[in-house]
Amino acid sequence: MTMPASRILTIDTARQRDEESGNIASPTSEKLHDGKPEGRFPLTRWEFVAALTIFMLFAIGLLSIYVTMPEADYEILKLPHSIPDLRLLKDQLANYTRDYTAQFILGYCATYIFMQTFMIPGTIFLSLLAGALFGVTKGLALVLFTATAGASSCYFLSKLIGRPIAFWLWPEKLRFFRAQVAQRREKLLNYMLFLRITPTLPNTFINLASPIVDVPYHIFFFATFFGLIPATYITVRAGLALGELRSVADLYDSRTIAVLFFIGLVSVAPTIVSRKQTHE
Repeated sequence: MTMPASRILTIDTARQRDEESGNIASPTSEKLHDGKPEGRFPLTRWEFVAALTIFMLFAIGLLSIYVTMPEADYEILKLPHSIPDLRLLKDQLANYTRDYTAQFILGYCATYIFMQTFMIPGTIFLSLLAGALFGVTKGLALVLFTATAGASSCYFLSKLIGRPIAFWLWPEKLRFFRAQVAQRREKLLNYMLFLRITPTLPNTFINLASPIVDVPYHIFFFATFFGLIPATYITVRAGLALGELRSVADLYDSRTIAVLFFIGLVSVAPTIVSRKQTHE
């Protein structure tokens, strides 16, 4: 006997709510091994094919931009993995950037957005590079544009196939984030600004989890663009003095983190005042 489609949908929806609230164990997040979940791969076959197709389309687009750029020594066009690598790359790209500014910016933006979309580490080196090559004002504008575009791209990709991946990687953190968002729904922009300004949650997690916990895109966009300004300014400005940097850790000392948290608290001050007035 075949179960009616509406009844199947009701059961599946209820089960999904139970898994997210922790009432029953998800098959992809039930067991942990060395801090990582065990069990089957979180994506279905079709979700995996969709993810791979999107990745390939992005990769082909990025490759197309690279092959149409003016001729250069392609050995210098590699992602830096340390401050010494970045210093060397900056020296090698200085003349190229001056001669082919538009083409370089196009390649830079495509690379940054690609890395942000697929959560590839290393964009902090690109932010430093922007400051070293273009100065604070132009570098800040360039990084804010690419970081916001890349985060938005990741947001929409997660909206499509990110749910099982997020619950597979961060089940508890995602439930906590969902509860916080639901609790602060009326002043959600202030809360998202606080998260972007301060290192409370990793930006990668925010990009992936926001559509899953129902953060509207317009709030995500404005919180990302304006919330990234303080940290981006610090990073881009540090690019002007690469010779004084020993590692990325030098960018965010205790004083810098304290300043970021102070700015973050200012961003949520209206929420605190409003809540206090409500209770009174």
